[in-house]
Amino acid sequence: MSAVADSPVHSSSSDDFAAFLDTELGASSPDSSPVKEAENEDELEIQEGKNDFRVHSSGVFMLQISFRIKRRKIESIEETEGSTSEGIIKQNLEASVDVDVCAHPGSFGSMCIRCGQKLDGESGVTFGYIHKGLRLHDEEISRLRNTDMKSLVCRRKLYFVLDLDHTLLNSTHLSHLSPEESHLLNRTDSLEDVSKGSLFKLEHMHMMTKLRPFVRSFLKEASEMFEMYIYTMGDRPYALEMAKLLDPRGEYFNAKVISRDDGTQKHQKGLDVVLGQESAVLILDDTEHAWMKHKDNLILMERYHFFASSCRQFGFNCKSLAELGNDEDETDGALAKILKVLKKVHCKFFDKRQEDLVDRDVRQVLSSVRSEVLGGCVIVFSRIFHGALPSLRKMAEQMGATCLTELDPSVTHVVATDVGTEKSRWAVKENKFLVHPRWIEAANFFWEKQPEENFIIKTKQ
Repeated sequence: MSAVADSPVHSSSSDDFAAFLDTELGASSPDSSPVKEAENEDELEIQEGKNDFRVHSSGVFMLQISFRIKRRKIESIEETEGSTSEGIIKQNLEASVDVDVCAHPGSFGSMCIRCGQKLDGESGVTFGYIHKGLRLHDEEISRLRNTDMKSLVCRRKLYFVLDLDHTLLNSTHLSHLSPEESHLLNRTDSLEDVSKGSLFKLEHMHMMTKLRPFVRSFLKEASEMFEMYIYTMGDRPYALEMAKLLDPRGEYFNAKVISRDDGTQKHQKGLDVVLGQESAVLILDDTEHAWMKHKDNLILMERYHFFASSCRQFGFNCKSLAELGNDEDETDGALAKILKVLKKVHCKFFDKRQEDLVDRDVRQVLSSVRSEVLGGCVIVFSRIFHGALPSLRKMAEQMGATCLTELDPSVTHVVATDVGTEKSRWAVKENKFLVHPRWIEAANFFWEKQPEENFIIKTKQ
């Protein structure tokens, strides 16, 4: 019988794999260790007959396995049809394979996922968010990524990794609510149907969470262009709770929820735990230094500070949106602007001949789109703090601006914090734009040139 017919192929969830392991290896929960139980047995019969299971994390590989382990000897292995992101991996293995022949593409606990042999030592990358104890070796990860990439571009999709806190939502402990925010306790939405709300009190976590305006529409439209992951520096229980609020029906993320517990570097996020080609991944995050190895993939997001504790966390001495009784605009806020960028990048990536898609690099496309933001602007900086100047200059140049050190007639903007400098006075005299450095920062966040009149330098009284 066809593996496709027997398995829920059209689902894009690694839950199928987890369920298979729990059932077939006698585990009662993901925290159980069927491998450990197996080590205490002289003989372990995993399954007589055929069972389908799939692993999905951006992509899916579905293996139809018929095997029996007896004194670490394989009597038969059959692997037929597979799918990655609704693509197909087909492998034909010999009906009888000795353990020594297997390349051991990965392991579950200490057992090879293909032949069942007990392995010594650890190598490769752990994908604990798919299932506890699952580890894939570098060659297998590369194979899956290559196969998945071909499938994905045929469906005109890329990968999208999204941060949670200050990007898609804002959370605070209930005890950290300011007096001016206490009224929110009586205005929270029901947890019975979270799809209709945006402000939630999670009593069991002693926490309140506010979803960013436009986030549901954002995720819905982004899912048509991308296979999406959540990647947070929060712990796994928190990540899963937030995923339920953002994706209550499991339409967007399913098992593709990565927490700090799943990363391979402390205080850093990396694409090594994402089963997608780096050349096809976009990242949305409010923290640039979390992605030191993948800055070219990153779309930096303006932070969402709904609660006062969030403002304090980043050293802002101002009222929060909640204290002001305000919020971001639903149709013209940060997420709505970023969605336009995503659509533009997606359109540019897929606008050429189909046969070139697999070799295309979304990082180059993203850089091209970024370079259009301040194209045509010629900037001179005046009396900017030396520590901030290099990053501002780099930011402006990445957005297509030309930065000069001296004034000349081609200059269009003088960026300063003081109207009394020689260059500032020249800008006023020559009818050039005189703007605050925040003009560049805002353009960087919103990926579009901002109205100069909103960033005029105030005259000192």
